[in-house]
Amino acid sequence: MTTVECQVEGLFVYPFKSARGQAKAAVRVSSTGFEWDRNWMAVDTRGKFVSQRTQPRLALVVPEITDDALILRAPDLPDLRVPLATGGTPAHVRVWDDECAGLDQGDGPALWLSRFLSHEVRMVRIIPQPQRLANPKYAGADPKPVTFVDGFQMLVCNRASLEELNARMPEPVPMERFRPNIVLGGLPAFAEDRIDSLRLGDLTLRLVKPCTRCVITSTDQQTGEISTNPLPVLRTFRFDHALHGVTFGENAIIVSGSGSVLERGCIGKVTFEG
Repeated sequence: MTTVECQVEGLFVYPFKSARGQAKAAVRVSSTGFEWDRNWMAVDTRGKFVSQRTQPRLALVVPEITDDALILRAPDLPDLRVPLATGGTPAHVRVWDDECAGLDQGDGPALWLSRFLSHEVRMVRIIPQPQRLANPKYAGADPKPVTFVDGFQMLVCNRASLEELNARMPEPVPMERFRPNIVLGGLPAFAEDRIDSLRLGDLTLRLVKPCTRCVITSTDQQTGEISTNPLPVLRTFRFDHALHGVTFGENAIIVSGSGSVLERGCIGKVTFEG
């Protein structure tokens, strides 16, 4: 095993699944990942999650966590305020192939989101102790609870990898297209492919699976419009035959450090696979 230093260059939380991310100077770690990450989402009339894959305008929904509420802001609508106090009607929802429990947040939030998306949806939040788990094939036998994320507790990206991609692109794309939780600096491009563990202060992560990328990477996160698509370029040098897709970034699970606070700028230690 080889150990080197790195630095946390960016921290991002996405309280509402597929809405705009929040850049943070510091973030608390919960048992499921970053505090408030993907705790709310939109679902269709069948309870299936709704994302930028079919509703790119979700990129224009800007969330903010205050002391007592989730605030959602969107163009041409009044702000939506949803209390943080857990409540709602139990609902069965689906994220990919996972059936999981949620709490419907009522008609007001549903009407607000449906009006903005021009599509009938409901708003749900995660239950206090989520039973959905990261895939044990990658996460291991120790259960790792997750919220409404696509599959794992955190997503780690590497600044140098983006620079390597952009050197091949006709025009550069920003890191926000890849919606990371943690952005690392001080490592070679795509060094994350070989990382076994990542220690950041009191937090220790294990990187368990490359992240396969989808059409969301072509959506401008500031405008909600389709823009430069990095997938064709990624396919030329980042296609993973085992996963049947192009990869950028690594999915991670928490080994230890739940309850700790991670700060942007902190120096971490990376242990590479032997």
